[in-house]
Amino acid sequence: MIGKKMEEALNDQVREELSSAYLYLAMAAYFAHEGWDGMAHWMRVQAEEELEHALRIFDHVLERGGRVTLQALPAPEETWPSPLAAFQAAYKHEQHITGRIHRLVELARAEKDLPAEAMLGWFVTEQVEEEDHALKVVQLLERVGGDGRGLVLADRELGQRGKED
Repeated sequence: MIGKKMEEALNDQVREELSSAYLYLAMAAYFAHEGWDGMAHWMRVQAEEELEHALRIFDHVLERGGRVTLQALPAPEETWPSPLAAFQAAYKHEQHITGRIHRLVELARAEKDLPAEAMLGWFVTEQVEEEDHALKVVQLLERVGGDGRGLVLADRELGQRGKED
């Protein structure tokens, strides 16, 4: 049986993961509108990953006899000044999520909730990957700068992202 504090904290994290998916869908819509189909694809794949993350926590709560309580999602931004600004925002958001995951691990340890700590261990590793992927795109777009040809090539490369990338 899951403890009340952990149940509430994990429900909050389900909201955070769904909010992440919502943010990345908003970014996908922005990129598609601006004609950056590769970047839109990258963000759609990211949104799908975030939905999977939410469901992983959702299932954990249910498997432990807890109650999942879905919460309202805040409306995400709709536009960004540039592709670089959008990916910088995505990177900053991933850092935010990493901090939340770390606090959940600390709570699991304080509550002596070994199943939650084990489940969250996957997220600790995943967040290293999430931050790395976003940062690499930021660095790529910083190198490209405002060069239109470079942006076209970056867009093409980002459009090659598979589900496991």
